[in-house]
Amino acid sequence: MSGFKLLPTPLESLFLFVCLLTSFGKILSQPKGSGVKVFVKEHDDAVLPCSLSTGENLVGMLFDWRKNGQKDGQKEVFLYDAGNHYNNGRQGQDKQFKGRVSHFQGQLMNGDASIRIQNTKMADSGIYSCDFPKLQPRQTFSIELVVGTCPEPYIKTLNDTKDGLLLQCEVRGASLEPKIRWQDSAGNILLSEEKVSERGGLYYVTLKTAVTKTDHYRCVVTQEDIGHRIDAETFVPFYEKLSEDQSVGWVFGGIVIGAALLAAVLAAVLALLVARKRIRGPASQGPHHLGADYNPPAETESNSSV
Repeated sequence: MSGFKLLPTPLESLFLFVCLLTSFGKILSQPKGSGVKVFVKEHDDAVLPCSLSTGENLVGMLFDWRKNGQKDGQKEVFLYDAGNHYNNGRQGQDKQFKGRVSHFQGQLMNGDASIRIQNTKMADSGIYSCDFPKLQPRQTFSIELVVGTCPEPYIKTLNDTKDGLLLQCEVRGASLEPKIRWQDSAGNILLSEEKVSERGGLYYVTLKTAVTKTDHYRCVVTQEDIGHRIDAETFVPFYEKLSEDQSVGWVFGGIVIGAALLAAVLAAVLALLVARKRIRGPASQGPHHLGADYNPPAETESNSSV
C-alpha cells in the first residue's frame, strides 16, 4: 500500500538507541573552546582554554599542545603525561616556548588542560592544537592566538590650507587594524580623512584633519580586540591677523600718543630750567625787559642854577 511504513522492530529500536547514545557521548566529550580566538596585547600573558565538557579527570592522562607553523611544521608547546611535563625535566619542547608555558595543576581533576603563555610575542600568534591522543575516540581542538601590538602614533604639522592648519597622525606597523581619531582638548572628535594600507600583515594608517583655533589636539589610537589604547598630543597656537583699518588706527594712535608724551617731557624740562633760573633775558635790551613792576631810581637834584 502506497505511503505505508512498518514500525521498527524491538531489535532495530535498541540498535538506534545505542547509536544515539554513542553520538551523544561523543558530543559531551568534545573539548570546550574549539575554534575560539584569543586576543592579547604583546608582553601580556595569554591563557589558551582546553577542557572536556565531561569534566573527566586528566591527572593520569596525556594531552599535548602544539603550534602549527607554515614553514617549520608543528612546534611542541606543552606536553603533559600523567604528571610528567616540560617544566619538570621532560625533553622536546620548542625553544620558542621554553620557560614561558605552564598548566593549571589544580584544574586537571576537572578536565581542564588549559595553558598559560607568559610574556607573549608577535611570533606567538598562530593556530594552536590541544590533542588528547589516548581518549576514545581521540579528541583534538584548535584555537587561534592573536598577539597585538601598535607603535606610538606620530604627529606631523603639514601646511596651512583654506580650511585651516593641516595636522597628520600616522601609525606605522600595527598588527591589528587600529581605530584612529583626532580630538580637541574638550574631547570633541574632529572631522578627518583616513588612509589605510596593509603590508606584510601589518597595518599602516594615516589620519589628517584641519584645525582653525589655538588648542591642544590629541591623536587617539585604539585596538578594541586587545583593549589597547595609546595616544599622542600636540599644541597648535594661532595668532589673529589685524585688518587694514585696524592697522592704520593702531599706527595713528601710536603717533598721537608718542607726540603727547614728547610734549609733556619737554614741558617738564623747561619748567625745571626756569625754576633753577637758568634762563635770563639779554642785558642790552633795557629795563623794560625786567617786568611791568620795575621802578627806576629817582633823579638827584642838580646844583647848577639857570
